[in-house]
Order: sequence, then C-alpha cells, then structure tokens
Amino acid sequence: MTTVTLSPKFQIVIPKEIRKKFQLTPGQKVQLIPYSHRIEVIPERKISDMRGFLRGIDTSFEREADRL
Repeated sequence: MTTVTLSPKFQIVIPKEIRKKFQLTPGQKVQLIPYSHRIEVIPERKISDMRGFLRGIDTSFEREADRL
C-alpha cells in the first residue's frame, strides 16, 4: 500500500510505480468514485482501447426452474 499526501490545493501525486502499472499518462482523465469510506480512482480509457477486454469471460449462468 502506498501513502500520498494531500496538498494545500487538495492535489495528490500518483507514485511512479502505480502510473507505470496502470499506464497513466499526463492529461489523462480519471473518475473518482466515493465508495463507503474510501475513494476509488478509475482511469478513463478510449472505447477503442477497450476492444476485447472481456474476451474469455464466462457468460454462462443457471436459469431458475420457473423461467424459460
């Protein structure tokens, strides 16, 4: 776990290791999502970059007995 400090202007610096791991670039937009007592940071990606990211996902499921 990495700890960062909030600046007087409410800014944070994302550590280099995390920027590399998630391939973040300067000017890239991220979404901040409040969840319970934490903040989740989700990088926005172009739709063309998302192509195939669900490949191999298991889409099977069991239907309830009273459903067709």
